[in-house]
Amino acid sequence: MSTDGDLPVDPAVPPPPGDGGRVVHQSIEDELKESYLPYAMSVIFTRALPDVRDGLKPSQRRILVAMNDLNLGPTAARTKCAKICGETMGNYHPHGEAVIYPTLVRMAQEWNTRHVLIDKQGNFGSIAGMPPAAMRYTEARMSPIAALMLEDLERDTVDFVPTYDERLREPTVLPSKFPNLLVNGAQGIAVGMATSIPPHNLSEICQALVKVIDEPDVSIDELLEIVPGPDFPTGGQICGRSGIRRGYLTGRGTITLRARAAIEEYKKDRYRIVVREIPYQATRDAVLEKLKDLINDERIKGIAEVTDYSDLQHPVHIVIDIKRDADPDVVLNQLYQFSPLQDSFSIILLALVDGKPRTCSLKQLLEEYLRHRMTVIRRRTQFLLSKARRRKHTVEGLLLALANIDEIIRIIRASSTQAEAKVGLIGVETPAAMMQRALGDDGFRLFQEERGVADTYRLTAVQADAILRMTLGQLVNLEQQKLGSEHAELLKEIGEYLRILSDDANIRAIIREDLLEIQRKYGDERRTEISGEEIGSVDLEDLITEETMVVSISHKGYIKRTPASVYRAQRRGGKGLKGAETEEEDPIEHLFVASTHDYLLFFTNLGKVYWQKVYDLPELKRDSRGRAIVNLLNLAEGERIAECLAIRDFSAAGHYLMMATRRGLVKKTPLEDYSRPKRGGIIAIKLREGDEVVDVVVTKPGDEVILSTASGMAIRFSEADARPMGRNTSGVKGIKLMAGDEVVGMVVADPEATLLTVC
Repeated sequence: MSTDGDLPVDPAVPPPPGDGGRVVHQSIEDELKESYLPYAMSVIFTRALPDVRDGLKPSQRRILVAMNDLNLGPTAARTKCAKICGETMGNYHPHGEAVIYPTLVRMAQEWNTRHVLIDKQGNFGSIAGMPPAAMRYTEARMSPIAALMLEDLERDTVDFVPTYDERLREPTVLPSKFPNLLVNGAQGIAVGMATSIPPHNLSEICQALVKVIDEPDVSIDELLEIVPGPDFPTGGQICGRSGIRRGYLTGRGTITLRARAAIEEYKKDRYRIVVREIPYQATRDAVLEKLKDLINDERIKGIAEVTDYSDLQHPVHIVIDIKRDADPDVVLNQLYQFSPLQDSFSIILLALVDGKPRTCSLKQLLEEYLRHRMTVIRRRTQFLLSKARRRKHTVEGLLLALANIDEIIRIIRASSTQAEAKVGLIGVETPAAMMQRALGDDGFRLFQEERGVADTYRLTAVQADAILRMTLGQLVNLEQQKLGSEHAELLKEIGEYLRILSDDANIRAIIREDLLEIQRKYGDERRTEISGEEIGSVDLEDLITEETMVVSISHKGYIKRTPASVYRAQRRGGKGLKGAETEEEDPIEHLFVASTHDYLLFFTNLGKVYWQKVYDLPELKRDSRGRAIVNLLNLAEGERIAECLAIRDFSAAGHYLMMATRRGLVKKTPLEDYSRPKRGGIIAIKLREGDEVVDVVVTKPGDEVILSTASGMAIRFSEADARPMGRNTSGVKGIKLMAGDEVVGMVVADPEATLLTVC
């Protein structure tokens, strides 16, 4: 028994049978390191990540190769998916049909794939989230787009490797005449990494590839003009462009995707929201279930009913009826916030490049695809060149044989073995003049360049073998004119292949023309709209209906808001309505009307200002007392509300806040200086010892202000007489007070109104 290092050996543990009694002790840490890495690399290379060249994972590629073996092209009859999965599993992919069939199904679903690779028949699931039928019931064949990806596969355009059991060989990548990776996208989770490449519009990607061919130094911003963003098969709307640009520039970004919804008025003052497109990878049934949950939980109160009108012609048609008193725009914003009608999509442009995981920019993905196509076209041309040269050599041998057809036939008939006939054929000589007449001047010149100048020419071993493979009837029926025409055509083809291979620019021109042809044949309109609206954190105000509220603050600091609609208009002499439950010593001190979207500025007697939205105030019944304002504002001991103003727009030009203190000081400060308060309040005015704020008003150019004192004195002056000051200042003298007098109030004078003073 041997040990590894200093690890103890338990002599009571018997050795495992059949290994000679040898036990190897291994640290679990080392074993995990050694075993985990091969597993991780296996997941990366054989399951999760697509190849940057054809955009396919191994399972997807093997399905297409198996269908190609079965001759399931776009014009062939569809066959059972069970047969396709069996062919794939038996020849290429040693995994169960539980892996292969879902992959095949996804390649056929038009709501998951921008341009499907599988032409399906039968139940392949639905956007509602229904599962597909079993593979014994469904049928499939390749789509025309998939056929493009396999085009030229047999022309030595890609490398082949042995399959898992080494009975067959499979391609490491497809020629992929169609730019699949960017057009159809890819999703995958590997060990320690993930890819999330969104689908794109075929026409835009083809144009972008052409742009890179024409201008290799093109920038990302120029490409963004051609490819503005992803184009999802389910349509929808992308909000904002910053996430797209970041994703295309760095390979990582996040975009916000919304359903396409429209607000329709179907009756007078009755609205509904119609949803016809949902975000990518969302299912219709899940969306409906979430909407119903939101209604039942009363998270969205403005919805009366949700109805699903979807059918085969309209896979998504959801109608959301809005209650009569609800704002449809607010309800729609709430739906975006709380339901799957809005979702985020992570852009991770990660793919295998030269066999290694790499995060790429948009331009790098385009360049890698073009590099692959350059290799494919070059190898295809070399294959065709070699094939044409072999055929040319054979045709020249046939022409040599035709010049001596009687002798050729005699030798074949007289020979007892094929080897004897081959030797005899090679010995036959043909005059150069006869070859010149058969090949023409140009063809004979090239023939001499290859074979050398001589008076007579003989068949080569290859040419002799080609003749021996023919029957005597075929030899007798050979026509010199037809062979000469074929030879001339082969010379043209060889010349064209050599021209293509002479310069990479010629190969790029072929790729360019292929892309434009694919665009003309398969390009379509963009489905996903891209709006300039950037969606960050949703503004709560967009989720709240704007409504007029009556706000009241009592002397002891109890505050509430009540909808103005609960107060009905009454005639003169009416009894009125009870507006609050108050104590005898706690009368209402501030009462005003404001919108739920207004800002409230609370000015305290100690010269501070606090900021609050009206919709943040407690909404209580008309006759309730309210809630203590100290629960909303961080008031200090002895601090109370001196004035409360409702403000909608802090940036209004020429608007000021004018404050009056008990000792007769006034201060005018631009309104916008109070637009960014802190939670603990900010200084509104610097008070002198023993002074406090009495009143605050909003003024604009041309206004006049009246200050009143406790002894019945008043002063009226233009607001322009008070120069603007900063927040942390004391102000200037507004009125000269007599001994024992103090300011009790301030108002903006209205020339058409009467000033009433109550002592």
